[in-house]
Amino acid sequence: MDSVSVLISGAGPTGLTLGLELARRGVPVRIIDKEESFTTASRGKAGIQPRTLEVFYDLGVIDKVLASGTQRLPFRRYRRDRLINETIPYLDNAPTQGEPFRRLHFMPQSRVEEILRERLAEYGVAVELGTELVEFEQTDMDRVTATLSAAQGAEQLSAAYLVGADGGRSLVRKQLGISFEGFTEEEKQLIVGDVRIDGLTPDAWYQWLDLDLGVVMLCPLSGTRSWQIQATPPADAEGRPMEPSVQALQRAVDRATGMPIRVHGATWLSTSRINVRMADRLRAGRVFLAGDAAHVHPVLGALGANTGVQDAYNLGWKLALVLAGAAPELLDTYQEERLPVARWTLDTSVASTRAVFEEMTGGIGGAEAGLTQETLQLGLEYRAGSLSRAILGETDTGVQAGDRAPDSVCLDMAGQLVRLFDVFRGPHFTLVGFGAGCETALREVAAGAPDDLRTCLLGERPAAYGLAADTLVLVRPDGYIGLTAPSGDSAAVLGYLGSLLGGTVPAATA
Repeated sequence: MDSVSVLISGAGPTGLTLGLELARRGVPVRIIDKEESFTTASRGKAGIQPRTLEVFYDLGVIDKVLASGTQRLPFRRYRRDRLINETIPYLDNAPTQGEPFRRLHFMPQSRVEEILRERLAEYGVAVELGTELVEFEQTDMDRVTATLSAAQGAEQLSAAYLVGADGGRSLVRKQLGISFEGFTEEEKQLIVGDVRIDGLTPDAWYQWLDLDLGVVMLCPLSGTRSWQIQATPPADAEGRPMEPSVQALQRAVDRATGMPIRVHGATWLSTSRINVRMADRLRAGRVFLAGDAAHVHPVLGALGANTGVQDAYNLGWKLALVLAGAAPELLDTYQEERLPVARWTLDTSVASTRAVFEEMTGGIGGAEAGLTQETLQLGLEYRAGSLSRAILGETDTGVQAGDRAPDSVCLDMAGQLVRLFDVFRGPHFTLVGFGAGCETALREVAAGAPDDLRTCLLGERPAAYGLAADTLVLVRPDGYIGLTAPSGDSAAVLGYLGSLLGGTVPAATA
């Protein structure tokens, strides 16, 4: 029986991100997907959020991602053939020192997956297509035995851990018996697909939102000649919603727009319904859920694949550390930190959907109503989590343990410019000393810490961090702050790392 450290079922953005997080740490991983070929469907086309762009910066794919889409897409709303409103979401969100990405990035999900696969290939990992997880069993405390089915026959595989990133109909979740509570609104459905469009210039997301004539939204897909269409299905002769087809879409477009727009050349068609569900737990022994396998919600607000990518980014470094000998309890913090985010995502997506429908009723705005500063996901934090520890005075008003670590261009002690996101980039912890008073503590920590700790001493305290005094800030591998401590408290840093890594770092005394 073959063996692997981590088996990932599902090769969407969530599974690929997790595979990349593990592969760059040298963890043996297999990624399987039951599909016979890679999809070219746009699916979640509307947007990569700024926090996910930060993840992609760390993973080394940001240049390809930014080159494959746009952040300047007008939302153009019509009533029949009359233009009534046009806006560009987040137009005023200029980059800042602390937040270099502050706008939604539009590109097809299929291109995101292609970029992640290319990056994975650099580590010698390829997705195994046409390979399906049939069943699995946690036979003892140390392994998961999985049965895979492929064209060449069945295979038994032993894995230290299994991660279900296999979508809303997750076999992994179902076999674990984990509930998926929520609701589905069957009557609220849209036909969606990738098509060719004649009669419109591909320079905006065109939207017809009419409660009587139906919804039609046409979005050009960057880097292609295709558009993604979303439309209320017209009724057939018996009054039932028509199944997805070019003919149904053309009828929907004709009715809603009254314009000479031709729909043709469909390469992908599906039906979308409002579906709001969440798993009640993300872990059962050595098996985890991530992405749509753990939470599904409306598309408005553009949070779906983004939340899955961030699930994987949270889980990957923890799995790698535990496989390297860290305390297994570290894996409990995945559910502790990500389950509240899943709840926030569902609530926020539902609120975004409600806001868009209110705009539809008002007759002026469009899908931009579902996009807020909150949906950028830059404010998500783990302050209440067990990995977040602050050893500072109560009057300190700067960043806190559990916050996302801001970016900034700073001066180091030699007067050289340093970009913090470049210091953080890579599979390591980073201890930053903000101010010359941290020099001795950084030296003491570096002498006793593991090889995967990077230290950086700065000669200033940048505004993005809001620190009132010289401060030690320990940044986790996923870009969140684990610890804040006074400038001379090396013992706090070593103690934190020691407890986290299960004793591989000595717990120093003051």
